[in-house]
Amino acid sequence: MPKQVDHESRRRQIAEAVCQLADESGLEGVTLRDVAARAQVSMGAVQRCFGTKEEMLVFALGHVGEQVAGRLSARLTASPAQSAQSARTALGHAASEVSLVQEEQRAEARVWLAFAAQAAVSPSLAEILRSNYADLHKVFAQLITEGCDTPDPERAARTLLALADGLTTHVLIGHLSPTAALDVLDGHLNQLWNERAS
Repeated sequence: MPKQVDHESRRRQIAEAVCQLADESGLEGVTLRDVAARAQVSMGAVQRCFGTKEEMLVFALGHVGEQVAGRLSARLTASPAQSAQSARTALGHAASEVSLVQEEQRAEARVWLAFAAQAAVSPSLAEILRSNYADLHKVFAQLITEGCDTPDPERAARTLLALADGLTTHVLIGHLSPTAALDVLDGHLNQLWNERAS
């Protein structure tokens, strides 16, 4: 009797292989042949899961976004915003999670930036990134609204998201240490909350 293959599980397995290869040598190092070898599946299996390389990359980027969103959700669930101060703490957790500056997030940061660079010339990848950023913006804006009296929480959320996202690059290329990057985030959040108090 032929072995049954969980199609969605196989697609995630292939997405993990894409991410490993992207971490090692950027997206230019991602070929269907190399992905099949890394995922320990046949080329035919990869082609049955994804009609094109672009489709495979889109799925892999969605997979990375789901992982970040899952961790973010877990952090926010662990520290629900029930007061202005807890909203500040939750926002700090969310911003540090998105910035991908911790040592254990280094591989994920390299993968994220590889996809961001490719998205500049790939409308389908750009669409996924825009959706991810829109979702993150909503989370940030909600937390800012709950804990801060800023007159424009939408603008404050855009600023914080751009700051957190930019710090990923600064740490990855060695311009800032993870500690310095987190200090930048903390300083910005303190300034936002001090505006609330004044």
